[in-house]
Amino acid sequence: MTIVRAALAQAAWTGDRESMIKAHIEYTREAAAQGAQIIGFQEIFDGPYFCQQQDAKFYDFAESVPGPTTDVFCDLAKELNIVIVLPLFEKEQDGFLYNCAVVIDADGTLLGKYRKHHIPHVNGFWEKFYFRPGNLGWPVFDTAVGKVGVYICYDRHFPEGWRALGLAGAQIVYNPSATSRGTSAYLWKLEQPAAAVANEYFIAAINRVGVESEYGDDDFYGTSYFVDPEGKFVGDVASDTEPEVLVRDLDLDLIKEVRDRWAFYRDRRPDAYAPLTAP
Repeated sequence: MTIVRAALAQAAWTGDRESMIKAHIEYTREAAAQGAQIIGFQEIFDGPYFCQQQDAKFYDFAESVPGPTTDVFCDLAKELNIVIVLPLFEKEQDGFLYNCAVVIDADGTLLGKYRKHHIPHVNGFWEKFYFRPGNLGWPVFDTAVGKVGVYICYDRHFPEGWRALGLAGAQIVYNPSATSRGTSAYLWKLEQPAAAVANEYFIAAINRVGVESEYGDDDFYGTSYFVDPEGKFVGDVASDTEPEVLVRDLDLDLIKEVRDRWAFYRDRRPDAYAPLTAP
């Protein structure tokens, strides 16, 4: 039996980057003390969800990758021997800004990053004002706990990336999000379990909590969770109002069992899918 003890942290905006980073260092230490081997955070973990507004002043939240924040968490990963999925607002250069997530291995190595592909631009989610579309494909990172992929928030509404991660060998996919009540709440406990079933791997679904009144009136509802390849929640979901660290045991042997039972990858018909990629 191959068990990975996995963690996620959902948080509320504290008011400044420094205290958010400090809080997530503590969340990581808490998870590691419970034996966690991997942890992931919410979308743009060290900032507010400023995309409720369109204002160039928020470009200043962007940071280089690698940079000072990744350096802190690379050191922490090495110290605690834990893999970290670290979502950031990335500045490649002036005018080249991305919504990304860095994957850091348990020895502190920055393995690479994923950039969010699907960028929404609807009321309350004005992301095209801030982010360029991702251009690094759907990488899967060979970590100390297995093969880990990332999909970010709005991406989850698009099945193609979930499948690309499965084809690349993903065993666990982290989906950091900023999702508010009244918009896609009815999809939150539906889409990601369905994606886990269709692609036969584990998914960590992470959402923030609280109302960030300085930036808008969206109420982020948490309820983060892990889901297995059969579409079942692994333990209870997190609170819908409070910050929380969730630690769960994931049996990676279930992936092979499910894939042997349902031969979805064998029975795919890529030769018939060309019309799906037509513009």
